[in-house]
Amino acid sequence: MEEKNLILGSRTFQSRLLVGTGKYKNLNETALAIQASGAEIVTVAIRRVNIGQYRDQPNLLSIISPEQYTILPNTAGCFDADSAVRTSMLARELLDGHNLVKLEVLGDEKTLYPNITETLKAARILVDEGFEIMVYTSDDPIVAQELESMGCIAIMPLGSLIGSGLGILNPHTISIIKENAKVPVLVDAGVGTASDAAIAMELGCDGVLMNTAIAAAQNPILMASAMKKAVEAGREAFLARRMPRKHLAAEASSPETGVFFL
Repeated sequence: MEEKNLILGSRTFQSRLLVGTGKYKNLNETALAIQASGAEIVTVAIRRVNIGQYRDQPNLLSIISPEQYTILPNTAGCFDADSAVRTSMLARELLDGHNLVKLEVLGDEKTLYPNITETLKAARILVDEGFEIMVYTSDDPIVAQELESMGCIAIMPLGSLIGSGLGILNPHTISIIKENAKVPVLVDAGVGTASDAAIAMELGCDGVLMNTAIAAAQNPILMASAMKKAVEAGREAFLARRMPRKHLAAEASSPETGVFFL
């Protein structure tokens, strides 16, 4: 029996679309796009966005209330384990003990590809500190198993590079990760349009996280709505179990039984 809801650690959600808050024109557009997406989880880059650490700047929480959304602080912009751990600790302090964090330790500023060595190091520390860790990683099934074994509550392999919009470049490895995982697997990074999100869900992934695909669209609010529908459609298609692929021998879609030929 497939889970109707998305279960992440100690929390349960109906929406399987997670959205970010960066790159929008203003806070109003951010709020409208998030609303149109139907997302319940909103991820926030603690090193780049104000959620109370800067009293003289607009506070993002004024438009995405923690009473309405689950705030998922992330460690975007961190390039080593120590800074990722410090950022997570700051998020927990700012959000009154909130322990759900998206861990992201990057390898370089050009590709934003994950630094797996530092990611593993940070994950061990944060799990020991009582955090529920959703972790951005490469699409390596062995790394995914290691992160799960140390206690991460969700594995988030990239579809392609952050902000690239190239879609799911290695669907086979994503499928392997999903088949072996006992925790949710969510595609994180690379989605460019609604069909990419649908493909991720058709592979059996438990959810999709995106930001640029919505925020960089010419009409972010309309794209957010499209992404909501794509995630829902992809999930339903996965549960419906598609027809087998056939390379030869096309068959008529209507049976000939009972047909009279002249």
